[in-house]
Amino acid sequence: MTILLVVLAVMRFPEFVGAFSEYLAGRNLEGLVTHVRDADTIEVDGTPVRLQGVDAPELDTQAGQSGKRWMGNHLRGKAVSCDLTGEKTYDRYVGVCYADGQDIGAAVIAAGYALDCRRYSGGRYARFETSAAKSRVKRAPYC
Repeated sequence: MTILLVVLAVMRFPEFVGAFSEYLAGRNLEGLVTHVRDADTIEVDGTPVRLQGVDAPELDTQAGQSGKRWMGNHLRGKAVSCDLTGEKTYDRYVGVCYADGQDIGAAVIAAGYALDCRRYSGGRYARFETSAAKSRVKRAPYC
């Protein structure tokens, strides 16, 4: 219900977007995963969250499709908790998310479907990178 009210407010009052963004800054977002966009972006109760410091392949690649499939299976029916940074990229809030107490970014990297993006993670996920992923996944230039 809360998300519906937010969506309606955004549609009727565009200035609400900035206020809502400030409200979410540094906040914890909890809820069910309602959609997996790809291996580094999920939606929590309809709110898109970009996993901070995770570099996953794009969906136009086989590796990107595999990563999305893995993430969907990994998070199916799970409640998650996201510590939002207050940053936003495109329509997504940025944060570190957890499912069953496990960092989702660490999990997708350890599973070999993404790489650490040191620029944004500070190297927090480097130890989880697999040699297979390093040879198969092309690191984004911004990382």
